[in-house]
Amino acid sequence: MKTAILKASNDRFQKYLAWLERQPLSDQTRRAYRSRINHFLGFLGTSGEDVRALVQTERERAHVLREYKRYLKQELQSSPATVNAYLTAIDHFFQFLGAKPGHGRVAREDLPQEAPRALTKEEQKRFLRSVAACRRSKDRAVALLLFYTGIRISECAALKEHDVSVAGRKNRVIVRNGKGDRYREIPLNAEAKEALSEWISERNEKFDGQKTDKSLFLNPQGKGLSTSSLDLIVRKIGQSCGLTVSAHLLRHTCLTNLVRNGNDLVVVAEIGGHKRLETTRRYTLPTQSDKERAVDGLV
Repeated sequence: MKTAILKASNDRFQKYLAWLERQPLSDQTRRAYRSRINHFLGFLGTSGEDVRALVQTERERAHVLREYKRYLKQELQSSPATVNAYLTAIDHFFQFLGAKPGHGRVAREDLPQEAPRALTKEEQKRFLRSVAACRRSKDRAVALLLFYTGIRISECAALKEHDVSVAGRKNRVIVRNGKGDRYREIPLNAEAKEALSEWISERNEKFDGQKTDKSLFLNPQGKGLSTSSLDLIVRKIGQSCGLTVSAHLLRHTCLTNLVRNGNDLVVVAEIGGHKRLETTRRYTLPTQSDKERAVDGLV
């Protein structure tokens, strides 16, 4: 009986993975969902639960998910954000299996009310000095584009050369299919424009007469860089100055800087590609450093 349950669970998981590859999601999101669902199915396997029964019975599904949530919190000591991320992936999995959206859903964890993690001003200076020291123009262009525009790593990977304008007065980057298929144009400041101009010039010279992908950022073989390759560039620059940096952290840093420089939230939301203004308002919340300074300032 247990063997049959495990086989049925694995069959559904494999079908889900095949379906997941066809969904309009980033590679990072697909990897995260794959890992989280695999972990959840392992939990079901140890408890002898049949995933087929959970699809059909909302009450039983909610009960099992509450047990899994408790396991994540108490046994694995997962953070509220991690718990919610696992539950979101599981909802996605059960909707694929035919469960009605929202039915059998368990309550999410309340998240701490603080702004997303961003580089401090001192860390930003260290990072930018490391960017300036990069020998490859491509690395400088990737880092400064992400730092000064706040575009998502998936949006950066999807850029074509014609999506960037560095000639004339209207310097900008065009995100044609952002999150939710949203289109937006983001102005380029002088630093990002200069770095991109250098890379585009080198790109055109290096691959002149060769057949390449139309992607803005290419590897030595003329193929477009993946999200993981772009993120690795950022992480290596961070490592060179003793910082743990990711493309996602640079996005948070850019949007935090825009908010703290006094820009209207509607403007920041447009630059960040946020559909809901509530998402942008997170950047107005205090950071952990803000709270620590407030406590340290007590007499």
